[in-house]
Amino acid sequence: MSLQRYLPWLIFFSLVHFLLHGGGSAAGKVPAIIVFGDSSVDTGNNNFIPTIARSNFWPYGRDYTDGLPTGRFSNGRLATDFISEAFGLPPSIPAYLDTSCTIDQLASGVSFASAATGLDNATAGILSVITLSEQLAYFKEYIDRLKIAKGEVAAKEIIGEALYIWSIGTNDFIENYYNLPERRLQYTVGEYEVYLLGLAESAIRRVHSLGGRKMDFTGLTPMGCLPAERLGNRVKPGECNEQYNAVSRTFNAKLQGLVAKLNGELPGLQLVFADTYQLLAAVVNKPADYGFDNAVQGCCGTGLFEAGYFCSLSTSFLCRNANKYVFFDAIHPTEKLYKLLADTVINTTLHVFM
Repeated sequence: MSLQRYLPWLIFFSLVHFLLHGGGSAAGKVPAIIVFGDSSVDTGNNNFIPTIARSNFWPYGRDYTDGLPTGRFSNGRLATDFISEAFGLPPSIPAYLDTSCTIDQLASGVSFASAATGLDNATAGILSVITLSEQLAYFKEYIDRLKIAKGEVAAKEIIGEALYIWSIGTNDFIENYYNLPERRLQYTVGEYEVYLLGLAESAIRRVHSLGGRKMDFTGLTPMGCLPAERLGNRVKPGECNEQYNAVSRTFNAKLQGLVAKLNGELPGLQLVFADTYQLLAAVVNKPADYGFDNAVQGCCGTGLFEAGYFCSLSTSFLCRNANKYVFFDAIHPTEKLYKLLADTVINTTLHVFM
């Protein structure tokens, strides 16, 4: 019989094989989510260092699996956890310093983030947390561990195909620049933005030099609308601090310029900017449109100043349903908002990697 007679069947079976084994699943395209940043993406690293910037106690994690605290500054999962799940990877990203996690578990996702840190190492020094430089050193250590566990070829593939998420910068302004005098004496706010962007550029270049290619840098949210910043607003107490929000917008504009620059300069780099400012501004402006009742206070305590250990001291005032709140404490979002942020970033930005 001629080959021509069998050709339709060969095409059919080839198609079936492609769909079953090589159909381009999200998990195949992105084998791991690797995270650098602050409390917005710290999944528990601060549990393992001597700092008061922790959340490994109730009521944090009350809506997480089994209702146990993990070190996440929320009632449940973070945006990066939801992003990992959307890519067909595990539904939660482990903390690098958690010694109970094996390198096999870390191979599909890992967070090096540390609550209360910043791009500026001086910011990390305020509460003695992990600097961005140290996060990058841990990343290099992680690569070496991957090579031993998986072999050079597999490790190179994971590092080269992983999605890197950066979420950092807010603390540099609200903890450092506007709280302490040193940086304000050195820089105008515009000059400090440029200084921070230089640090961001160096970090991105470092990860690129180690093999990273797919990256997302998340912009600043309207930090002046955090409950703690509303409380501290001396011009209009209780209202969003519009000076801080303006800084978020100018920093984000400069960050977008940096993204374009690095994409043009670094071979193979796919760096995207994730805009979370617009969504959170919309939610704060009209919370009911997104299913929230309260965007002014956090669920914990009075909801105006409590965060970290102060939340554990104010549990008698804890809200019943965190899903009705935009913020869980005076600084950090609820799981519901994190899910909304993740869905938005996936649909507008990260879909290019899926």
